[in-house]
Amino acid sequence: MNIRPLHDRVIVRRKEEERTTAGGIVIPDSATEKPSMGEILSVGSGKVTDSGDVRALDVKAGDTVYFGKYSGTEIKVDGEELLIMREDDIIAVVE
Repeated sequence: MNIRPLHDRVIVRRKEEERTTAGGIVIPDSATEKPSMGEILSVGSGKVTDSGDVRALDVKAGDTVYFGKYSGTEIKVDGEELLIMREDDIIAVVE
């Protein structure tokens, strides 16, 4: 991937949702929602504060995160759909 996010932005790959329920029912693609969980692929250098200092991000590449349903901007890189979003759009980090 030849893309690097700027400042407080991160690049996220959505995780695939389960397509089968616990009872064994297969859910079609048209009925599933876009997942709100993903893996961070790349992070920017940090947020620039009002004083001009750069504050490092709390997340790093490889973290699994939850984000808002309509967060970020979808882009296509090498045929793969990715999201670019600000660190503020991330709700939680899975540990």
